[in-house]
Amino acid sequence: MKRILLLLMPLLLSISGILVAQTTKQKQPATQERIINIDFNKTSGKLNRMFNDCVGAGRANEGLRADWQQQLAYVRKECGFRYIRMHGLLTDDMAVYTEDSKGNPVYSYMYIDALFDYLQSIGMKPFVELGFMPSALASGSKTIFWWRGNVTPPKDYEKWAALVRDLTRHFTERYGAEEVKTWYFEVWNEPNLGGFWAGTQEDYFKLYSYSAKAIKSVNSSYRVGGPGTAGAAWEPEMIAYCNKNNVPIDFISTHAYGVKQGYLDEFGNSGTVLDKNPMSVSGDVLQSRKEIAGSAMPNLELHYTEWSASYTPADPIHDSYHEAAYVLQKLKQVGKAANSMSYWVFTDIFEEPGPRFTPFHGGFGMLTTQGINKPVFYAYQFLNRLGDMELVNSDSTSWVCRDAAGNIQALAWDFTHTHPGDSVHNQQYYIRDLPSKSKGKLKVNIANVPDGTYTLEVYKVGYHSNDAYSTYLSIGKPAQLNRQEVEQIKKLNDGSPVTREIITVKAGVPFTKELEIRENDVFFLNIIKL
Repeated sequence: MKRILLLLMPLLLSISGILVAQTTKQKQPATQERIINIDFNKTSGKLNRMFNDCVGAGRANEGLRADWQQQLAYVRKECGFRYIRMHGLLTDDMAVYTEDSKGNPVYSYMYIDALFDYLQSIGMKPFVELGFMPSALASGSKTIFWWRGNVTPPKDYEKWAALVRDLTRHFTERYGAEEVKTWYFEVWNEPNLGGFWAGTQEDYFKLYSYSAKAIKSVNSSYRVGGPGTAGAAWEPEMIAYCNKNNVPIDFISTHAYGVKQGYLDEFGNSGTVLDKNPMSVSGDVLQSRKEIAGSAMPNLELHYTEWSASYTPADPIHDSYHEAAYVLQKLKQVGKAANSMSYWVFTDIFEEPGPRFTPFHGGFGMLTTQGINKPVFYAYQFLNRLGDMELVNSDSTSWVCRDAAGNIQALAWDFTHTHPGDSVHNQQYYIRDLPSKSKGKLKVNIANVPDGTYTLEVYKVGYHSNDAYSTYLSIGKPAQLNRQEVEQIKKLNDGSPVTREIITVKAGVPFTKELEIRENDVFFLNIIKL
C-alpha cells in the first residue's frame, strides 16, 4: 500500500496544493501585491558571497566516512562552499597525540592527512578548529558528546604549544605556505560554556595565547583567531586581552542561533522556541561588527563559525520548509557585517548524541543521513547560482543579479514567523503538516533587459515544493526508509524548475513575471540568454 501511495504522490500533492490554495484564497479579503522593480543597467557592485564562504560539519573523524565525503562533494558542487569547519581535529579518535613511556610527545597526522587531502581534492579548504584536548595531554577527564571530546585545559601549556607548532609545520610541508596562508586557525569551541571548556576565561586566553604564538612562529602570515564563543560572548574582552598583552589575532569568531532557552543541548533533550525577534541572529552579527569597529583593533575580520535557526540536533525546524526562508532572511539582514556565516551543518551524518536512526529527526544538516535534500539546501543552491554583479534593489527580501554572459537571476522569498509562541515548543510545532497561507502576488519587473530570446526557469521551495519532510509525513513517517522510498522522496523533491519557457524581450519593454507567493515561499528566477 505504501508503495502505491508513493507512486501516486505527485498527483496527490498537486491536488492537495490546489485545494489548500483555493481554501486560502477564499479567506483573503484582498489580494496583496509585492513589486520588485529592477533596472538591468543599474548595478550596486560585486555580489558579496560571504554566505557560502564556509559551512560546518560535526567532527573530523566523520570526515573519513565515504557517505560523508560523497555528500560534501555534492554540496561543494551545488552550493559553492569554500571552507569547512568541524570539531574534534585533535580528539583521540584522530590519533594525533600520545606520549612514550618517558612522557615525550608522539605525533601522528595520518587521519588528518587523509581528511585534508580529500578536502583539497574537491577544492575546499579547512577552517581549522584547534580542539579538543588529546587525553594524553589533558589535565582532567571531563568530556562532551557521545564521542568523548576532552574539554579540559592542557596539563602542560608548553606541550600544547609544541603540538600546535608541529601540526602547523606539518601543514606547511604538506600543502605549502602559500596555501596555508589562505586557511584560518580558530582556537577551541565555545569556551564560555562549561560543557565545552572546563577552565575559566583566563585559562582560555592563556590557551589562545600559546596557540596563536605557536602558529605565528611557523609563519607570521598565517591567520589565527577566536574565541569561537556561543552567543556572541567575550568579543570585547578577547580584543582587549590581545591588545594589552601583544597577542596576535586576525579575526573574531563567535556563534548565534535563532531560538530561546539556552545554547548547549548535545543530546537533543531541550524544548526550543523560535525567537520572534525579527533581528535574532542578524542583530548579534551587527552588534559584533559594532564592537569590533569600536575596539582597539577595528579592522579585524568577523566570522560566525556556527549559526542556524536552532542550536539543538533535535529541532524539526531544520527539516521544515520554513528553514529555507529563515536562512535567506538572516543572511540578507547581515549584509556585509560578517566575513563569513558558516551554516551548522551540511549533513545529518552528525554524531554528537550518538548515531541517529530515524530519517528526519531535526538534525542540523542540509541533507539527511541518506542524502535527501532538505529545503535549506535549495536556499544555498539558489544563492550559489546568483551572478557576480548585484543590481540595485530596494526590496529587502530579495537579491537580483546578472552575470558576464548577460543572464539574470532573481532570488525572492517571504519570511513569515508562524510559530504560535512560547507555550509551544518547536519540537511540537514543526513536526506537523503546516500548510502555508497566501501572501498575494509577487511581481518582478526588470527594465532595460537587452532585447533577445531567453529561457526563463522558475524554481520554488515552500510547502509541498521541494519539501521532503512533507513528503515523508504523507507516507506515514516510517521509522526507516527503504531504498525505493528514499529514491522516491528524492525524485519528488529534486529541485527541478516548476516552469520553463522560452521568452522574447523587446527593446523598451520591461521583463515582467508575476507569481503567486505564499508564506515562507522561496522563488528563484533564472533568465538565460540564448
